[in-house]
Amino acid sequence: MLLDTIKEASPGPQKTEVGSYFVANYPPFSAWLPQHVPAALEALDRPPASDTPLGLYLHIPFCRKRCRFCYFRVYTDKNADEVETYLKALAREIALYARRPGIGGRQFKFVYFGGGTPSFLSNQQLQRLIARIQEHWTWEAAEEVTFECEPGTLKQSKLQTIRDIGVTRLSLGVEHFDDEILTLNGRAHKSPEIFRSYEWAREVGFRQINIDLIAGMLGETEDKWKLAVEKALKLAPDSLTIYQLELPHNTVISREAKVSGQVPEIWDWATKRRWVDWAFQQFEAEGYRVSSAYTLMKPSENARFVYRDSVWRGADMVGTGVASFSHFGGVHYQNVDTWEQYVQRIEAGELPIHRALPTTPRQRLIREMILQLKLGRIDAGYFRGKFGREITADFADIWRGLIDEGFASIDGDDVRLTREGLLRVDSLLSRFFEEQYQKVRYT
Repeated sequence: MLLDTIKEASPGPQKTEVGSYFVANYPPFSAWLPQHVPAALEALDRPPASDTPLGLYLHIPFCRKRCRFCYFRVYTDKNADEVETYLKALAREIALYARRPGIGGRQFKFVYFGGGTPSFLSNQQLQRLIARIQEHWTWEAAEEVTFECEPGTLKQSKLQTIRDIGVTRLSLGVEHFDDEILTLNGRAHKSPEIFRSYEWAREVGFRQINIDLIAGMLGETEDKWKLAVEKALKLAPDSLTIYQLELPHNTVISREAKVSGQVPEIWDWATKRRWVDWAFQQFEAEGYRVSSAYTLMKPSENARFVYRDSVWRGADMVGTGVASFSHFGGVHYQNVDTWEQYVQRIEAGELPIHRALPTTPRQRLIREMILQLKLGRIDAGYFRGKFGREITADFADIWRGLIDEGFASIDGDDVRLTREGLLRVDSLLSRFFEEQYQKVRYT
């Protein structure tokens, strides 16, 4: 066999089927309801905890093409006037937040431009957006400002503009280096654009450059995966993110499968885990360290994930833009998920919140515990200090099962996942869910 194998066990999904796999929050999104919106508004008007970090997420929902595996709210049919309408609404939403008592005067620890494709915007559109936002808020004190890019949308001048607006971490959506695989999966860029944009980004001088790969895309083979990893390693990024392809319900692949009654040949989870493990090994051999179930980092003061680490430790995060998610003052909430509703609500001077869920202390503990478990290690002392609970005792039966299956170990306050556990962590996390959420749809 070309790639080394890892120990395999039976728990968790085997075949890649339609449905959410990646766990991004708790309680599940399906529990967030419109009747709880007043709780979100009340949280925004309460004085914040003095030690709670604050972050800002800006959703830029435009793309040249919709990837066949994408499950985000994106648009590929908007003209320049419509894009401008959205950007004005986005800036107005941020202005509305700046007036809330729970936010006014606070500084951002992190800012994240996500999508969609933030780099879809022109230099002028970006500059106008930032100028409007800075009438109400700045991120001069932010430790990290992340900006997602699609290689084919970049020019050196645009990268300079992105750098000029304060971006410290550039995230380049490579996904793969094989043009046939990129086309089959609906990506808009080709491999020459990857290398050209990466070289430009280095010349512009971003503090951190991250590249993304996806294991198990349509058309993938073991040889092609090996070559993709080798090309990624040759670029020597400051950090690398590797996802395992999943099929949430609203992807193009999933919708086609529902119509045809057949899911296309997607690699099973065991193969995808094996491929990611092999990639981890190649980067570890070059001095990188595994930072989470999905990330590797080159040892450097510049290689950080402030956004991730802050959110996974309970930071407040204001999500702006259509369909964006937020967590503030212990309340989860999401914006309306259609273009028309979003623009109408903003023009009416209202925050466009559609559904929410106030969380209990136990739910907040579970949320932070399962998200931090994706790092491969959690400190029981952290939860004792923050929540006053002994997680090794409160969830003793679950930990015992994970240990017996070879997925975890506990040594005092040090709770760790084995490599086998880390690579399948999303399939393990629902074990910690409260009973009422054990069998509900996640999204």
